[in-house]
Amino acid sequence: MQAVVLRRAAATVSLSLALASCAVGPDYREPVPQAPSSWNAELPHAGNVSAIAEWWRQFDDPVLERLIATAEADSPSLAKAWANIEKARAALSSASAGGRPSATARGSAARGTQSQGGSDQVADTRSHGLDASWELDLFGKIRRGAEAAQARADARVSDWHEARVSLAAEVADTYVQHRACVLLAEAYERESASTMQTEQATTSLVRAGLRSPSDGSLARAASASARSSVVSQQAQCDLLVKSLVSLTGMKEPDLRELITGTGTDIPRPPALEVASVPAQVLRQRPDLASLERELAATSAEIGVAQADLYPSLSLSGSITVSASDLASSATSWSLGPSVSVPIFDGGRRHAAVDSARAGFIAAQAEYRQGVRNVVKEVEQALVNLDSAGRRADDAATAAQEYGRYFRSTEASWRVGRDSLLTLEEARRNALSAQIQQIALQRDHVGYWIALYKALGGGWQPGTPASSPQAMAQHPQPKED
Repeated sequence: MQAVVLRRAAATVSLSLALASCAVGPDYREPVPQAPSSWNAELPHAGNVSAIAEWWRQFDDPVLERLIATAEADSPSLAKAWANIEKARAALSSASAGGRPSATARGSAARGTQSQGGSDQVADTRSHGLDASWELDLFGKIRRGAEAAQARADARVSDWHEARVSLAAEVADTYVQHRACVLLAEAYERESASTMQTEQATTSLVRAGLRSPSDGSLARAASASARSSVVSQQAQCDLLVKSLVSLTGMKEPDLRELITGTGTDIPRPPALEVASVPAQVLRQRPDLASLERELAATSAEIGVAQADLYPSLSLSGSITVSASDLASSATSWSLGPSVSVPIFDGGRRHAAVDSARAGFIAAQAEYRQGVRNVVKEVEQALVNLDSAGRRADDAATAAQEYGRYFRSTEASWRVGRDSLLTLEEARRNALSAQIQQIALQRDHVGYWIALYKALGGGWQPGTPASSPQAMAQHPQPKED
C-alpha cells in the first residue's frame, strides 16, 4: 500500500514538472525606443565621448572633486536608494522561495498520569515530527512573480545610479553658481568703491559751488544703490553656501574654509563629443533603464494574475513519531497532493488580470514619455550650449568696450567735460556688461553640466550599485 501511494505521488510530481514548463501571460520583449535618427541641435565636437565617465574630474578642480566625494559618502538620497535596492532584493528572495519545498519540524513533551492495571502511573510522553509541503508551479505563477521581483530589483539599482548622477550634477552646478556669485559680488564691490569715490568728489565740488546740489543727490543715490547691491549679492552667495552644506553634509565653517580663495575664474570642463545617434544616448540613461525594468515587471504581473484563474496543486506530507514510558514508540505518516480549483469569486480574479494589463499599459506610456524627455533634455542642453558659446565673444567684447567707455567718461567728468548723469549711465552700462559676461560664463558651464546629466552622467548598463559603507570608504567608484 505504501509503495502504491509513493508511486502515485511520484507520478503527480512528474506531471506537474512537465506542466510547469508552461507559464501563462505574455513573454516580455524589451521595447525599441522611438527616437529620432539624429539630433536637430548643433553638436559639440571638441573632445572625446569617454570624458563623460567621472565627468566632474574633467574640471581639474580639487575642491569640486572633494565636494562631490563628500556628498556621495553621506548622501541621504543614495542611502534611501540603497535601502530600496535591499528591499527589492528581499522581495525577490521571497518570491523565488515560493517555488521551493518547505519543511517544518515540530516536537512536544508532556508528563502526566495514565491508568494501567487499575492503578495510576506517572509517565512521560514525547512526540516529534516533520511537515513538508511544495506548491507546484503548474501555470508559472511563481516564475512570473520572480520575474517581476527581479525586474524591480534591477530598476532599483538603476534608480541608485540616477540618484548619484543627479547628486553630482547638483553639487557641481551649485558650486559653479557660487564661484560666479563671488565674482559678481566682487564686481558690485568695485562699483560700490567707485561710486563712493564719485560721491566724495561730487560733495567737495558741490561745497565749492562748482556743481549743483542735484549732482550731490545723484551721487549719494548711486552710492547707496551700489552698497545695497553688494549686500544683496553677498546674501545670494550665502544662500548657495547653505545649499552646499545641505548637499554635502559638511559643517559650514569647514565648507567655507574649503571654498574660500578657490580662484578668480569659473571652473570650465573640456568639451566632449556627443554621439550623433540618439539611440546610443538612450542606453546611457539610468532613469530610462529603470522605466524599462518597471515595464518588464508589470508584464510579468499579468502572468501572475492569469495563473490565478487556473487550478493550483500542492504536494504535502508529514511524519510523526510518538512514544511513552508505558508504551512502545509509534510512527505515522501521510503523503499526497491537494488541488484547489477556482469556481466562483464574483469576478475578483478576472478584475486582477484587467488591473495588471492596465498597469502594463501605464508603464508602457511612462517609458515612452521617458524616451521623449531624454531627447528633449539633450536637445535643450545642446541648444543652450551652442547659444552660450556663440555669445561668449560678443559678451567679452561688450564688457571690455563698456569698461573703456566708462574710464574715458570718468576722466572727462573729472575735468568737467561730462555731466554726472552721463558718468553714472556709463558706469551702469559697464557694470551690466560685466555682469552679463560673468552670468554667461556661469550658464555656459551649467549647460555643460546639464548635458553631462542628460547623457547619463557616465553610467553604463550593468554597473553595480555601492552600499553607503562602500561609498564612505571609496567615495568615487569608477563607472566605466
